[in-house]
Amino acid sequence: MMTVTPAIAKSMASSSWIRKMFEKGLELKREFGEDAVCDFSLGNPDVPPPSATAAALREIADNAVKPLGLGYCPNSGIPAVRETLARHLAKQQGVPLAGKDVVMTVGAAGALVAFFRAVIEPGDEVITPAPYFVEYGAYCGHFGGVLKPVRSIPPDFRPDIGAIAAEITPRTRAIIVNSPNNPTGCIYSAETMASLAALVEKVNVSRERPLFLLCDEPYRAFAYDDVMVPPALPLTRFACVLGSFSKTLSLAGERIGYFVVNPDMPDQATLIAAVTLTNRTLGFVNAPVIGQRLAAALIDETVDLDIYDRRRKLMAKVLSDAGVEFGMPKGAFYFFAKSPVEDDAVFVDALLKERILVVPGKGFGFAGYVRLSCSVDERIIARSADGFKRVMESFR
Repeated sequence: MMTVTPAIAKSMASSSWIRKMFEKGLELKREFGEDAVCDFSLGNPDVPPPSATAAALREIADNAVKPLGLGYCPNSGIPAVRETLARHLAKQQGVPLAGKDVVMTVGAAGALVAFFRAVIEPGDEVITPAPYFVEYGAYCGHFGGVLKPVRSIPPDFRPDIGAIAAEITPRTRAIIVNSPNNPTGCIYSAETMASLAALVEKVNVSRERPLFLLCDEPYRAFAYDDVMVPPALPLTRFACVLGSFSKTLSLAGERIGYFVVNPDMPDQATLIAAVTLTNRTLGFVNAPVIGQRLAAALIDETVDLDIYDRRRKLMAKVLSDAGVEFGMPKGAFYFFAKSPVEDDAVFVDALLKERILVVPGKGFGFAGYVRLSCSVDERIIARSADGFKRVMESFR
């Protein structure tokens, strides 16, 4: 019997390496205890939300029993929340924005899925620099889209603009970039973003169906060493920016995100209306109202980013002392370290014997590397040091 579609069966068989390693971690913790396992597999924000969250929640609770306090809201989001977010994003992006330019979504993932449903036809293509967040393929693939990864240039993993340009065809519908990047932690420079924007503008001169520059920015606040994340909206009329508050406010369980479109995009209102429609008809209906109100109340807040920075520096020391090669991440909370052997799965298995969990680079479309998440306590990072040294010594 074929209970599910062949496409979903195939996806289940090759399910996310991140989840596989996370589940392996649970197994090891049950067997050996929490303190015996160093689990760097999952990017689950563990730093507490800002202290103002408690007061914001109490105010939401006080108003919950009013009519429509927790009821349906417009599919595009609570109007006052959209206006608040538009003002915030206007400063961040350096372009005038109004509430009508913003759609509140069920996380950044919901924004991507709603966008792809609005613009993708079967056989359309989406280009992304590799390594990349693996779910991109599923998000566009649900609607017949084809993800086309283009290998980035190590060791800093900057996108190869020439290679991206060579992959563009009449069916290419979007270039999706993720900066600060998961899994590499790199931040794309202003020059890189300008080059991508110029490429999009050039391609669209002769297009009826535009090519979009789609900027996935859930880690925007996570930038270190005074590195700036360049805004995308001023660079091209065809830019869309999406993000979430999962990492910035440690509200991952609330599933609250947004989608914003350059106001100068031709037929911009139609795209906003289309994403509003797909947001509803995909079953999201509207973004969670508690999450929307929390995001608006905490719009200028972030979690304590110094905690993540300390972890980043400690992880760098642990890896350096063990002889692991890596580029120092400038953003997000990940390391993308080079495997000492060609097959990254061999490195992953060797680390597992030391009860250290990392994710193979092949899970992000870039074999020969491994990803480590720093969303763990500093004690866990420090505890992994001897295990990394033993594994690296075994390959010498």
